[in-house]
Amino acid sequence: MLSETSRSVVTATLPVVAEHIGEIAQRFYRHMFAAHPELLDGVFNRGNQAHSDQQKALAGSVAAFATALVESPERVPGHLLSRIAHKHASLGIRPDQYQIVHDHLMWAIGDVLGEAVTPEVAAAWDEVYWLMADSLINEERGLYSARGARPETVWREWQVEKKIRETADVVTFVLERIDDRLVKSSLPGQYVTVRMRMPDGVRQPRQYSLTRADDGEHRQFSVKRVRGNGIEPDGEMSTLLHEVVQVGDTVTTSLPYGDVVLDDAGRPVVFATAGIGIAPAAGMLSHLVKAGSGLHVKLLHADLDEASFPLRRQVVSDVLEMRDAELYAWYETGAETMEPLTGVFQGRLNVEDIDLPDDALYYLCGPLPFMQAVRTKLLEQGVVPESIQYEVFGPDLWQADLD
Repeated sequence: MLSETSRSVVTATLPVVAEHIGEIAQRFYRHMFAAHPELLDGVFNRGNQAHSDQQKALAGSVAAFATALVESPERVPGHLLSRIAHKHASLGIRPDQYQIVHDHLMWAIGDVLGEAVTPEVAAAWDEVYWLMADSLINEERGLYSARGARPETVWREWQVEKKIRETADVVTFVLERIDDRLVKSSLPGQYVTVRMRMPDGVRQPRQYSLTRADDGEHRQFSVKRVRGNGIEPDGEMSTLLHEVVQVGDTVTTSLPYGDVVLDDAGRPVVFATAGIGIAPAAGMLSHLVKAGSGLHVKLLHADLDEASFPLRRQVVSDVLEMRDAELYAWYETGAETMEPLTGVFQGRLNVEDIDLPDDALYYLCGPLPFMQAVRTKLLEQGVVPESIQYEVFGPDLWQADLD
């Protein structure tokens, strides 16, 4: 909890800090990487840096945490912290690295705001930072402990057993265990960080959802190729995985992490996905099939057409194997299918096209505008925010759980 002295200072200065937080974040990252270039090797996604997504996510999370401290000091934004902690654990972040972030973030605040940062202001925001950092360090310590790991031992090498072409832009990798270490089972919906050395020698991390339940010997994830548009370049990790990595090669991944996991409370489940957003839902469905679940499940998926539907054969097979599951698709090019779907529609996914079960849990994954539109429709129909979870690929620029 923020001290009363600091709370009054943060309350007074929050508007000006929030106004300049984007610039603060940009200067922070430039300053930190200049002093610690090693952080660009295996820790930070330089694609997110180039697009400013990481800067925006940092700015949003710090501002949201500070706002929560002054508006509802009796509780912290647990969902926000959990999401960050899981991402950090999948990258092997160490407690000592928080001091590095602190030093450069506080420098950036002073550099942007100048004389407005008095000793009292600096002390108050220092307290905000360490309240957030200590909460994350403690949560990450628990995440490592639960996996019997330490930051340096989250990584493991696997061998590519299969490389499956799903669509023109999506490839599935099936990895096989090649050492004697126990495979820690993933929870349905979790992801791993894949860390690979790029052609220039720098290691880069990317998170990919696990798309099939573990069997003790294998892990499976799917990768959509990120294609450039003439201005933005091709995605370096997805290009490497699509073009270079082949059967028999080794791939380094982290232990599974992720806070968006399937709730087994017995309530009906509705997945709403678009494009490669099917990935975490496919993993959850696979877990349900493996467990012989009798849950009432509805999967709603949107895509350009049936040929673009990633993991389609796996998902259709799993839905057919379940006792009480339905699969609906929305295709932009027309309501045509060769699959035994429960229903198919033309156009964009619209939850009003079907009957939704009462008291359901909802899991959303896809492009941000898609998830925002679906969530808005669900809220208009009376679904409470706590019943809607969402997964984003990359930094969370939405933070809808703060609602």
